[in-house]
Amino acid sequence: MSLARTILWLSRPLRPARSLCRAQFMERKAQEPPSPPTMENGTRSCEERPPAAPVATVTEGAARISFPSANEVFYNPVQEFNRDLTCAVITEFARIHLGAKGIQIKVPGEKDLQKIAVDLSDQEEETAGQNENLAPGDQPRTAAVGEICQEGLRVLEGLAASGLRSIRFALEVPGLQSVVANDASARAVELMHRNVELNGVAHLVQPNQADARMLMYQHQKASERFDVIDLDPYGSPAPFLDAAVQAVSDGGLLCVTCTDMAVLAGNSGETCYSKYGAMALKSRACHEMALRIVLHSLDLHANCYQRYIVPLLSISADFYVRVFVRVFTGQAKVKSSARVKFSAACGPPVSPECEHCGQRHQLGGPMWAEPIHDLDFVGQVLEAVTTNPGRFHTSTRIQGVLSVVTEELPDVPLYYTLDQLSSTVHCNTPRLLQLRSALLHAGFRVSLSHACKNAVKTDASPEALWDIMRCWEKECPVKRERLSESSPAFRILAVEPRLKANFNIREDANPSSRQRGLKRFQANPEANWGPRPRARPGGKAASEGLAERRRLLQNKRKEPAEDPAQRAARLKTFPCKRFKEGTCQLGDQCCYSHSPAAPVASGDIPITDCPETTTKLSPEPEAAHGSIPGPGVD
Repeated sequence: MSLARTILWLSRPLRPARSLCRAQFMERKAQEPPSPPTMENGTRSCEERPPAAPVATVTEGAARISFPSANEVFYNPVQEFNRDLTCAVITEFARIHLGAKGIQIKVPGEKDLQKIAVDLSDQEEETAGQNENLAPGDQPRTAAVGEICQEGLRVLEGLAASGLRSIRFALEVPGLQSVVANDASARAVELMHRNVELNGVAHLVQPNQADARMLMYQHQKASERFDVIDLDPYGSPAPFLDAAVQAVSDGGLLCVTCTDMAVLAGNSGETCYSKYGAMALKSRACHEMALRIVLHSLDLHANCYQRYIVPLLSISADFYVRVFVRVFTGQAKVKSSARVKFSAACGPPVSPECEHCGQRHQLGGPMWAEPIHDLDFVGQVLEAVTTNPGRFHTSTRIQGVLSVVTEELPDVPLYYTLDQLSSTVHCNTPRLLQLRSALLHAGFRVSLSHACKNAVKTDASPEALWDIMRCWEKECPVKRERLSESSPAFRILAVEPRLKANFNIREDANPSSRQRGLKRFQANPEANWGPRPRARPGGKAASEGLAERRRLLQNKRKEPAEDPAQRAARLKTFPCKRFKEGTCQLGDQCCYSHSPAAPVASGDIPITDCPETTTKLSPEPEAAHGSIPGPGVD
């Protein structure tokens, strides 16, 4: 009897026995009371359930959340700066929004500071004037943190994950009516319910499970729109923009994060065009160009519904971009989004090749060409954070970034970089203050950029900028004989400068934020810092598998160090020179180092066709029956 038939025969008597044991087991368990922890869908599971994943507790701002240490719900601690800045921006937006209704907001930490303040801002003077018109028995209406304000902001977080951001809104931002924390994942919504109860904000935060787009499409009516919509997806927010511009109220705030910087920075121009309707260029100014592409995409989606955007703050930080815009309705403003004059454009505005370097132009865009910040609003946020630094953990970085933003030239799109200018002409890189001083001496405006450390924003024309670099090259000359006649450096340096640059350092060349050494970039807070992997249902097992995959792919393009024994064995697989010429007597048995055979008799004939070896073959019959020769000598 074959093995397969034996196994089949043995399995037949076992089937009734297994059925009988299962029936007796179920009958005995049916008499016992059900245990809630082991119930699943109303029936008891026969298999033992795996132990629950360990839960970690994180405190950020005023919120305390618990989430599984496994990667089941997305959480990135690196974006604390993003969440702190969002709370600061929404607070100032609430101050403006509720101030128009005669409601004052009470921000934690500002009460004592307001008593010390001597000068009142324009907004405080207007509020004080409104308070004077109140009846003697009436008190000015105020909105505090953690309280429901009936006329306050209605906030939607479309992709809430663990609910941390929504809970922080409820605990740190005053003047809120409700906060809807939405996510499509049932596991995430379950976690949000737990965190909402943990922080005691169930009266403000409402966890909701739905597709973010469908939820926003259901709130298109003017009476059902949200005053603030926050979108922080994993990757691109492009699928949500069309619904978002319709679900935000007139004059409402729309906050959008994009973490697909590889696409926005020009690594895949076709993908950028398909998602944002613009072609990104791989250039040194790619970070600001990414901001302007996102703003253009938002405005383009809003224009379809007779709406337009007004940017309040646009930030490029770490591995993402973050924009805060207000959305308004107005047909006349929508028309001016295309051009100032309502007539056909003339073009092309440039020739096919650059007049300075002779290289072909690259066409990118379209992108947002107007200012990307509202400097008055940014000043309000900066003042609030500066006077109350203990409110946020990243207050120092917020002050540094916003200070540079207030110093940027608002009407100058994009920027140059020092290394870009110097590498083009193959000369030494000038100091930042030297180049800024030369531009100021020539009568041009110049500023830094928050998006790049060594950036230079200026209203100088390309002709003037290259004249300054030609003058700098004369002080630090390059070897012209090494330059190719077709290279950009040769063509730029072949023209004599018309502008005589002055590189003496000016006092106003060093901006205030740089003099004070304000913090703009954070150090890597942990290992493998950067974008986190997408949340997966596998939890800990999936994260462990990802870590193992990373370990296997580490240094995959680098050849590992080879052991000497392995190297010798590998070299033995290569044929000798005589084999390549076809004159080696060993035939297919030839290798780089011929192995010596056993001791031979006096009648042996030496092999002289391979000069690289001192091996002899033995005609004894043992060699023909598969005897293994000894190791050879290289």
